[in-house]
Amino acid sequence: MNTLVAVSIVPIGTEEALAPHVSKSIKIIRDSGLPNKTTSMFTEIEGPWDEVMKVVKDAVMVLADEGIRTEVVLKGDIRPGRENAMEEKVQEIEDMLGQ
Repeated sequence: MNTLVAVSIVPIGTEEALAPHVSKSIKIIRDSGLPNKTTSMFTEIEGPWDEVMKVVKDAVMVLADEGIRTEVVLKGDIRPGRENAMEEKVQEIEDMLGQ
């Protein structure tokens, strides 16, 4: 079942610079082979439910396993029969705006 999630994984209680920690989670996501896109506040991941959830878990646990308290915000769109939603949803809006 196709799943598109937007996830924000934030280390809590670390020094002011979060990027060194966040980059560890992003690396897990990028190395997964699933389609993904990172913006300033969220990373989108798309694929089968079990694979997406495993990647989210692994991306969280890479910090938690270091003893870092980690906050996770997750939003999901589960849409049977649909693929490439990460790109198609945006393209649909762009097409409408271009008219």
